[in-house]
Amino acid sequence: MLIQHILGVSGLAAAGLFIFGLKRMSSPVTALSGIVVAGIGMVVAVAASFLTVFDLPAEVGPYRTVNVILALLALCAGGGWAFLRGRKVEMTAMPQMVALYNGMGGGAAAAVAAVELSTRGVHAALILAVTAAGALIGSISLTGSVIAWAKLDGRIRNPWRFTGQRIVNGVLFLATVLVGVAMVAFFGTANSPLLAALFFLGALAFGIMMTLPIGGADMPVVISLYNAFTGLAVGLEGYALQNPALMIAGMVVGSAGTLLTVLMAKAMNRSLANVLFSNFGDVAVGSGSEAHGEMKSTEPNDAGIAMRYASSVIIIPGYGLAVAQAQQKLYEFVKLLQAAGVGVKFAIHPVAGRMPGHMNVLLAEAGVPYDIIFDMEDINAEFANTDVALVIGANDVVNPAARTDKSSPIYGMPILDADQAHQVYVVKRGQGKGYSGVENLLFFNENCSMVYGDAQAVLTQMVQAVKDLGA
Repeated sequence: MLIQHILGVSGLAAAGLFIFGLKRMSSPVTALSGIVVAGIGMVVAVAASFLTVFDLPAEVGPYRTVNVILALLALCAGGGWAFLRGRKVEMTAMPQMVALYNGMGGGAAAAVAAVELSTRGVHAALILAVTAAGALIGSISLTGSVIAWAKLDGRIRNPWRFTGQRIVNGVLFLATVLVGVAMVAFFGTANSPLLAALFFLGALAFGIMMTLPIGGADMPVVISLYNAFTGLAVGLEGYALQNPALMIAGMVVGSAGTLLTVLMAKAMNRSLANVLFSNFGDVAVGSGSEAHGEMKSTEPNDAGIAMRYASSVIIIPGYGLAVAQAQQKLYEFVKLLQAAGVGVKFAIHPVAGRMPGHMNVLLAEAGVPYDIIFDMEDINAEFANTDVALVIGANDVVNPAARTDKSSPIYGMPILDADQAHQVYVVKRGQGKGYSGVENLLFFNENCSMVYGDAQAVLTQMVQAVKDLGA
């Protein structure tokens, strides 16, 4: 009885730390401390779970030592691997890592469900149904996240599509659900193991089939969706296990992931169904109309000097900045401009990069102050009065076709109004159309000049040009 009380109190304490930590994560100023607080909550929950081995029935008592040893080995292996990989991962690989960890969370929830469904004890029908639902969602999140990881990591380069794919996927999902219903209805019978195996195989296969046709440009939304799936699966398994820490943590992650998914889809002016079931995001898709005019180029030195004598500059970072690992050099350039009296701000689009918040993390790593970083809705009105907009590795999020070209796949998508600045410089490695394959009309504007080259090399030349002015 004492152990149960301790577990209950520990679960509530962990849940409180999770909620408080998430609240702290809502602001970049307090995000780091929020992560630490939530981490402490997880430590409390994991430590308390070890007490359950002392509350096992007499018939399984001899397995206590084995259970503890296996749990400690799993903690050391998982924690050690995550620590080492987390320290070494490049910023460009952060989306892949997040996708993979999302999948591991879903897989863990599915594994817990598999253990519960493999026991032959008496289970209430509601608990069995909730366990099966968590297993379904967790399994989909596992394999779907692994496919998302493979796409982001370049291991799967093109969406895989075939005629009638939606019908096949729908039949597969429906069949899996029906097998799950049968598994719950016939739980404990001779057919139960076979039904469970078919159920998990169907759920895992559907996660793969659901994600394979989705284009790479939509992966940020997919990652967020699977994050919500993982949270929901964990919450359902927490209910099945009567574990308040898992229930609350799962509900918090699930609701936060769902809200973020909806906000990101809205930021692209598309429904979630359109993200999941349309062909957008395939690099073969292009703009509905051709751009007129030609791209003008300028040298990095000239662009750097022009910004040195500007009164205001807004910088728009994109995935190209992360690829070049140029965030430190960019901040060095920003500090030179600020020292010369130039007002510098950063503008962040909700879907910039390859995962939610990718650019915010990139700039935080470089030490860029939070008070000069602004979200799209807070800064868009300032572009019309800004001397220079500097776009580094971004594409769709500054494409005026979203406002003007009704035939464009991105028409209606809210964008950063960089084209309204007096002068625009775009740092880009070449004349490619970017990840989504949509032609960017900004590049052909009269007030836009292309600065070709790797962002690291270009910014190094800009920094030197500004320094030479003061020599």
